[in-house]
Amino acid sequence: MRVHLGSDHAGLELKDHLLNWLVEQGHEVIDHGPFVYDAVDDYPVFCLRAAEGVASEQAEGVAALGVVIGGSGNGEQMAANKVRGIRCALAWSTETAELAREHNDANVISVGGRMHTVEEMTDFIGAFLATPFSGGERHARRIAQLATYETEGELPPLPESALRGPDA
Repeated sequence: MRVHLGSDHAGLELKDHLLNWLVEQGHEVIDHGPFVYDAVDDYPVFCLRAAEGVASEQAEGVAALGVVIGGSGNGEQMAANKVRGIRCALAWSTETAELAREHNDANVISVGGRMHTVEEMTDFIGAFLATPFSGGERHARRIAQLATYETEGELPPLPESALRGPDA
């Protein structure tokens, strides 16, 4: 599996750890930076590139996922989700990392470098990379609705129950 990494200064320690760990696990790593500590760097510079790498390679049929890292992981998740075709989930436990893949077919995971230990975050990322999408019909339907909105701006139709209102 090819894994694209991007972070900011708050995620640099974990990113550097992941480079070696992912290679040891048999993954090919593409590091989008940063490469040196800069307390005022901007996470979009690196996280957008990591997400673009995932989207581009998946469009070409390459097995690729991504990891973005910041202080909380929130901004990094938001940046990654601006890239067409990316479904980035903020993970704060092994379970949320697994569910992101299993139910949402997330292709990028975001973690907060200041929220957990390096060991905990390595576990989250390992679970994310090891968990396949379930392919369940309801999950696939929901992902298709998101993809349609992303590419065409078309809202999914309201269910019949929502059209009747609360007094129906």
